[in-house]
Amino acid sequence: MNLLAKLFLRKAPAPQKKLPNQPVTKSPQTLEELLTFSNIKSVFEAKGYKFFDTPDRKLNLNLVGVRRDNEGTNTFDDYLLVLYREEELAVKSQYAITTDPGKHWLENPINPKGTAVLVPGQYPGAWKLGKHQGKYNALVQRKPVKVWRDNNKDSVIDYPYAHAQVSEGYFGINIHRSNPYSKSYLVSKWSAGCQVFQAVDEYIGFIDLCKESSAIYGNSFTYTLITEKDLRKHLKD
Repeated sequence: MNLLAKLFLRKAPAPQKKLPNQPVTKSPQTLEELLTFSNIKSVFEAKGYKFFDTPDRKLNLNLVGVRRDNEGTNTFDDYLLVLYREEELAVKSQYAITTDPGKHWLENPINPKGTAVLVPGQYPGAWKLGKHQGKYNALVQRKPVKVWRDNNKDSVIDYPYAHAQVSEGYFGINIHRSNPYSKSYLVSKWSAGCQVFQAVDEYIGFIDLCKESSAIYGNSFTYTLITEKDLRKHLKD
């Protein structure tokens, strides 16, 4: 048998079995991708929070803090969102902030009970335009809020479990800026529990927006703090 015949007599390869269509696995969305107007509104509705969605009333602001899932990085890795309607248009402004105290105050608490960490929740009318430490325009606390206390003097925020003690009262938890001249990269002394902006130019725009809103609705602001974990869980369910 010549070589050509031997080649034809070789066993043909077995046909490949067709595999059923496999679902395409999507990469987990980043936190930034999840921060849409509709997603935040949906979380509010699920939690029974008030969400101002008024196409016929301009600058009816929703101020929303979003705390990233970590134990304190001493960086501005959280977000403050301002959501409102301009007629039918959904408007979202997004700012880099910290919702956590900085490393300095975690290691050196001002209060003997520990450094304050704002508890997630909705705080109706709990802030107003005023002066942070009497120095510059900010949203200052005007009603009681809830905080946890971190008192082991390390740089890690020990987020408590459900049974942990919560304090409620006036703690000077303001919404203010960090460096007045440029963007800050480390929180350090800028926050002892306040909600603090990273960039001064973004902060100025935020305060201007609050001033415009207060001229319509009065000097009272509701702030709602949610967590990345709650957001992801809600959207998964």
